[in-house]
Amino acid sequence: MEGSTQKSIAKIRNANHTDLPHLRKMVQALAEQHGDVPQITQEILEREIFGIVPWIYVIVAEADGRAVGYAALCPLINLQMGTRGIDMHHLFVEPAFRAQGIGKRLIEGAMRKARELSCSQISVGTHPDNLDAQAVYLACGFERQDSSHAKFRIAL
Repeated sequence: MEGSTQKSIAKIRNANHTDLPHLRKMVQALAEQHGDVPQITQEILEREIFGIVPWIYVIVAEADGRAVGYAALCPLINLQMGTRGIDMHHLFVEPAFRAQGIGKRLIEGAMRKARELSCSQISVGTHPDNLDAQAVYLACGFERQDSSHAKFRIAL
């Protein structure tokens, strides 16, 4: 199965409307993996990715004619410096397709998308205990940028 699965990876591409049902399931799986209770609906995903004002960019890894992994990218800006960036908010690969380089290919796809959008950097965060993810990002050329400044939030 693993050998045939790897050969079936057709491409890394932008998400499309037909990906929405399976993309929702993957977002839910990632949330549950982190102990969160997912609230996402297909309608919310459609609004955020394909709405009048898209809020995020999503690229997918396709195998066997369906999405088996995704990266969700959120725009950033450093206005005073006049530079754009992207935060890789999510990176997920279905368990049956892991350890085949798909995560790395999604990261490379995220970098291509960021360059298309004239971004000068990509940021990504991980749980402090997720050493495997940290190792992957370092191996892909990311530099550790631990933050020490105060951050604030208010619910609206």
